[in-house]
Amino acid sequence: MVGAPARDVAAELGVPFYMFFTSPWMTLSLFLHLPELDAARAGEHRDAAEPIRLPGCVPIHAHELPSSMLADRSSDMYAGFLSMAKDVTRVDGILVNTFRELEPTVSDAMDGLAPPLVCPVGPLVWTRSVGVERDQECLRWLDQQPRGSVVYISFGSGGTLTWQQTAELALGLELSQCRFVWVFKRPRQDTAMGAFFGTQGGEDTGLYFLPEGFIERTRGVGLVLQSWAPQTAILGHPSVGCFVTHCGWNSILESITNGVPMVAWPLYAEQNMNAAMMEVQVGVVTRVKVGADRFISKEEVANAIQHVMEGEEAERLRKRASELKEKSVLALSKGGCSTHALAQIVNVWKRIASGK
Repeated sequence: MVGAPARDVAAELGVPFYMFFTSPWMTLSLFLHLPELDAARAGEHRDAAEPIRLPGCVPIHAHELPSSMLADRSSDMYAGFLSMAKDVTRVDGILVNTFRELEPTVSDAMDGLAPPLVCPVGPLVWTRSVGVERDQECLRWLDQQPRGSVVYISFGSGGTLTWQQTAELALGLELSQCRFVWVFKRPRQDTAMGAFFGTQGGEDTGLYFLPEGFIERTRGVGLVLQSWAPQTAILGHPSVGCFVTHCGWNSILESITNGVPMVAWPLYAEQNMNAAMMEVQVGVVTRVKVGADRFISKEEVANAIQHVMEGEEAERLRKRASELKEKSVLALSKGGCSTHALAQIVNVWKRIASGK
């Protein structure tokens, strides 16, 4: 979300206050319904046996809720989350980075809600500068690979795994026998968003956390990147056939606009909700199966990747991803649903500015 602290400024200036919501409609629905849910539930959200059922959304099980909702309801973390949810209901309008064809049932349910006004204006994603990015090593490497043969692995700007899980992911990539580009982040034992805070103890992001001999065994088959990667250019490359992602909303939209099916490996925030929606409702994702102690085995890594890369189910996922790519283009085209929604908002602002 962007903008909630500016509400007082908008009121002082006498202008309407609109919020840009950078997560999906489903997450917005949870925010809008949270005050009601909070009043209705007696215990902790994490202990609820029944999932939360929001209009038009897939059922949200306790383990799929944002971490702030899993905290004790007496905690400052939960209080802050609830306060933020209440703030969402106090705006004049909400611009959501999604499009109707991606979340049609949630869209229909939103149409029947009381104010604030909710409008889809997406998918808004970072576009690539092709001329500059062609100099990237990873893109030159991708140019040499067969169409749809490469798995791209990235957990976003902040996502990190433990060193044990990092090593297991590497072994799973080997076991899958697929080509890959892996944006490598130094493991962190204490948090799943460690890359937001830099490296630990001033140490580098060396590859010594990978299994012995991994780089040598996968040379020519895989590419491990320790620096920033041009994600939209990678996802738009014809050799890429699968995206292993933490399911941050920006990454999901970038994958959809490039027609790439995904393996979902959610880490924090609302990413488990995103993964559930994208698999159950949208049908363009396969979620990794989590074992004991939240650990994902090398066999499961390989199985999930092969599920997206090979066989009849892979063909279905590719077809669905291609359909969504076309619909995302239409949403932002002249006369598209998102373009139309944004035009309506602009007309409202013009009327307010003219005093009518």
